[in-house]
Amino acid sequence: MLTSEQKNNVLTISRNNVPLFRFTCGELALSTALGRCSYKMNRGSFNIKDTITPKTDLFISDITQEENKFILKLTEGKLEIELSGDILKFTPVELDKYNRMFIYIPADKNEHIYGAGETFSEFDLRGNKFNVWVAEHQNMSVISKKLLKIALGDTDSEKKMSFEKYETYYAQPTFLSSKKYFFHSDTTARAVFDFKAKEKHIIETDSIASYYLGFGDDFEEVLFNLTSLLGRQPELPDWVFDGYILGIQGGTDIMMNKVKNALDAGIKVNGVWIQDWEGRRITAAGKQLMWNWEHDKELYPSLPEKIKELNEIGIKVLGYCNPFLAIEKPLYKIAHNNGYCVKDINGNDYLVKITTFPAAMVDLTNPEAYNWLKGIIKTNMIDFGLSGWMADFGEYLPTDCVLFSGEDAQLAHNTWPARWAKLNREVVEESGKLGEIMFFTRSGFTGTGRYSTMMWNGDNHVDFSLDNGLPSVIPAMLSLTCSGFGLSHSDIAGYTTFGKLRRSKELYMRWCEMNAFSLVMRGHEGINPDINVQLDYDNDVLAIGAEASRIHLALKPYLKEAVKYNAEKGVGVIRPLFFYYDEEEAYNEKYEYLLGRDILVAPVFEAGAKTKRVYLPNDNWIHIASKREYGGGYAVVEAPLGHPAVFVRKEASKELLQICMDMDLSY
Repeated sequence: MLTSEQKNNVLTISRNNVPLFRFTCGELALSTALGRCSYKMNRGSFNIKDTITPKTDLFISDITQEENKFILKLTEGKLEIELSGDILKFTPVELDKYNRMFIYIPADKNEHIYGAGETFSEFDLRGNKFNVWVAEHQNMSVISKKLLKIALGDTDSEKKMSFEKYETYYAQPTFLSSKKYFFHSDTTARAVFDFKAKEKHIIETDSIASYYLGFGDDFEEVLFNLTSLLGRQPELPDWVFDGYILGIQGGTDIMMNKVKNALDAGIKVNGVWIQDWEGRRITAAGKQLMWNWEHDKELYPSLPEKIKELNEIGIKVLGYCNPFLAIEKPLYKIAHNNGYCVKDINGNDYLVKITTFPAAMVDLTNPEAYNWLKGIIKTNMIDFGLSGWMADFGEYLPTDCVLFSGEDAQLAHNTWPARWAKLNREVVEESGKLGEIMFFTRSGFTGTGRYSTMMWNGDNHVDFSLDNGLPSVIPAMLSLTCSGFGLSHSDIAGYTTFGKLRRSKELYMRWCEMNAFSLVMRGHEGINPDINVQLDYDNDVLAIGAEASRIHLALKPYLKEAVKYNAEKGVGVIRPLFFYYDEEEAYNEKYEYLLGRDILVAPVFEAGAKTKRVYLPNDNWIHIASKREYGGGYAVVEAPLGHPAVFVRKEASKELLQICMDMDLSY
């Protein structure tokens, strides 16, 4: 519990009798400025240029107390401080003439920083400066040379871009410190996080907005306080844990044949995800989707009957939707005629280019359009029989568009993913299906954690690259947990294919074995399914799918308990090692994770590897494959294909130990 003491023009904020902050008359509190950003969007990626006036430093001139808050009078304006449990709220007042604010937070030279939404190439953000802005995963304007190299066959997994050149689907003005506190800003504008200085963190927001600091005795308590502020995800439907959700596309016959192949091979199939249930379009990029949220009867004849047939044997069917509309199709015509689309400055529907084709966006600030889209999902997806869907996109709102609400698009852009998640959540709740249906989103911002039921890590490359491939989803899931979003997973074997970048058999098997020890097993055929290894490629691939699905099903009680804990406490299912081990290696480890409290997973992501070097925190561990016991430190274990480097804590529950001991991962 935070406490305060005001004495001789000094305000001291303490926790457990240890001073955290002292605010003294004459010291710097904030800086402000005026600025103007220009944005250029290319397929969801943004080139941002900022012009800013010199900063105005604001110093504390007086400190007073009014009821339950302290007022710091500044050389201009005020800063109000409220204490609530373990959370401090800072509210700037009478600074409306500015639109830039600079917040300074004391830092330690050995401090580690995590979060900011979802980060793929790094986990510890210390030493980096970057935009907090929702976008595609990579900035297309700065990686064209890298993409060209990949297209020509250069997929060196060790090559990485500098961190500030990345973008992310899920950007949130939140971070978690190794000093056991969180920071969060209420801004919806762009923010800049600067963790380069040794003595302070500098947070710039492109609006004047309140911000928070929250504390805890341990990282679980910090996350509890953060998610009490931002919201938590509900528990998942029971069926989600019952095996492997197969990613299939191509039509009814292909779907049913692949399900049969999987079942015959012994795969525990709990779902079929058919992203092209509404149709597909063939583009230069590959087999993409026709964004008209109605059943494509030509591609999927008899689909309603097949859904019932699959449901009767315990297999759910999932689909796909996003907030765009294909301009060639009937739903767009309805939206256009009713003025439901986001507009450009001339009053025309704003058509956004997606790979090679344009699409319109439903204006989620228009109540009539919002409810219309909800009705479509209810009727055409839930009533149709789907048990879930990928709620894709949310990153593409142009900053120069015109919204029905009159909101500034630069301030609305970051909020779009949360609005999209909220729409989907309302559809599920209003249909009485919360706890039965799972939708999963890829984009996020403040509010997404309150509304979405699940994240997935977006369009990863079908390779082992640190930038975009299999290893990149590990820091992505860990950073989401540190930002307060506790339920996430990745496409088995990735999505993005181009040039000579193809999914190999080995990649598929490694990704499949990793996702057996994750929250959700769900496949994806990728953007070019015909030239990539799929779930029934050969007997080896089918066998790994069967083994992985059996493992995942066996872990169901453990996973359900972890999901329940997240719903109650805000502690994610995928957790960093440092949550429970105050060790320097644990703070630096970004390619291992704890599944719940008691299982440590060290995925193999080096092509051709037969062994894995693992860091084990100071505890007693049992290697599940060999049943051999290990203490803390580094160890090298055998890890041939199909046998991931996974350990269980010796002090885990008897039930979990028995589950793990019964797993047959012998060589």
